[in-house]
Amino acid sequence: MPTSPVRRVLCPLALVAALASGCAIDPEPPGEGAPHGYVEGAEETAEAQTRLVVADAGSGAVTVLDLLTEEATEVASVPGPRGMAGDGRFGYVAGVDGVTRIVDSGAWTVDHGDHVHYYRTGIGEVGELPGEAPLAVVGDDGASVLSAGSGAISVLDRAALEDGAIAPGAGTAGATGAAVPLAGRVLVATTSPGAAGPARVSVRDREGDEVAALAEPCPAPEGAALTRRGAVFGCADGALLVTEKDGEFSALRIPYPEPVAEGERARSFTGRPGSSTLAARAGDEAAWSLDLGARTWTRIATGSTVAVTTVGEDGPFLALGPDGVLRALDPADGRTEAERPLLDADAVAEAEGLVTIELDTERAYVNDPSGGTIHEIDHGDDLRVARTLQVPGRASFMIETGR
Repeated sequence: MPTSPVRRVLCPLALVAALASGCAIDPEPPGEGAPHGYVEGAEETAEAQTRLVVADAGSGAVTVLDLLTEEATEVASVPGPRGMAGDGRFGYVAGVDGVTRIVDSGAWTVDHGDHVHYYRTGIGEVGELPGEAPLAVVGDDGASVLSAGSGAISVLDRAALEDGAIAPGAGTAGATGAAVPLAGRVLVATTSPGAAGPARVSVRDREGDEVAALAEPCPAPEGAALTRRGAVFGCADGALLVTEKDGEFSALRIPYPEPVAEGERARSFTGRPGSSTLAARAGDEAAWSLDLGARTWTRIATGSTVAVTTVGEDGPFLALGPDGVLRALDPADGRTEAERPLLDADAVAEAEGLVTIELDTERAYVNDPSGGTIHEIDHGDDLRVARTLQVPGRASFMIETGR
């Protein structure tokens, strides 16, 4: 698929510097009969346009792999990639030069709750974002929120990103490093200056002004996710689920079933987009399954793992061990339902945490950082290898988009 032109504009950044500038041709405006869910300049399709954004830690090449056509498009070059995150459409690749390159995979899904719309457009590089590398990115149709290890939060306007520009919102003073967009607001875990006691979740508008503060505390917040059930924050004593109705935000604590050691708490969440179940590692020998519908945690004795995730909705819990074997576990009792050797154990050890599992409703994807191989797995059929995909260079970092 050819790379489409993108527009870059000069814009002041609260937390970053400026972009280069360029131009693009704006698409024709929609007519009066534009269908529900219309996205200007994009093509609506009948099925999800799933793609993988892959970065090579050696060459710095960033490639978008179309999973329908298997066509690979090199879209950017990043000096010494050292991390990558995604928000469902855009990939954020951090380099050793202190700059994060944002690339547009050209594929995304708009979820209206009772139905979804699938879209595609051209692939391209949006621009550069100087500053601290984001550890996580969470996005909705209004904003993409980047959280860094130091606690710094950047809020990027989603419409501007879609138009090929980087337009940051106001700063988020007092943030602890966990933030999520929800219902036109940004939820930020904060500690008031000089205040004693645990952090709380602040509800802010896109200009950074606080409009509400939730009463439920979240001790030592770390890790956040956006789901159909609401926004989730990882806390020292469990999780905080934040929901919105008619403009009002409320929070519900989901405590761990028993006291949890600091090294075994959930610190980051993974899972299938659209699911109400999340996964997290629980130290060196176990993992957590968080069911937001049932409001329960389940500790699963996975043994040592390098990556975990969950299909949810009666699907399996997936765990990849340091032996390179992918295992499907029953999320209720941890029983092994299937296993599939995928990677060489030495390659997994050398990868130092770069192996990931990306997931959608039908498939899982596991990258081999020692080469350009990506394994496509049918997680509903005893972990059958559906395809072995190839990208140029090495698949050091990988995210899935278009889901």
